[in-house]
Amino acid sequence: MKPRLALIAHDKKKDDMITLAGEYLDFLKGCTLSATGTTGGRLINELGLAVDRKHSGPVGGDLQIGAMLVEGGIDCVIFLRDPMTPQPHEPDINALVRACDVHNIPCATNVSTARLVLSQLAASNQA
Repeated sequence: MKPRLALIAHDKKKDDMITLAGEYLDFLKGCTLSATGTTGGRLINELGLAVDRKHSGPVGGDLQIGAMLVEGGIDCVIFLRDPMTPQPHEPDINALVRACDVHNIPCATNVSTARLVLSQLAASNQA
């Protein structure tokens, strides 16, 4: 089964997400991808990835991803968070990260951890 990944990035981390996804482009092309609105649009337009776009995070996209996760539709979350900027939808963000913990789903919240997780998933997918 193809890995099912959710890709989310706060505004100041969207460029980092595009760079990261570019580094793992071949692997990500073989995954089922979901993303919040703007991040998903950029992944589609700039990298040509097939992405199921949800709403923007502040208007419920994080909750949509969380619902997919709870229903067993997400195997891993890459959520590049901006810890220096207050987010109006912080409760939604916390709910998504908590759902990852409750359901034992890997959740990378920075580029270094995302690289580790994506490298392992890519290696496991080749075996």
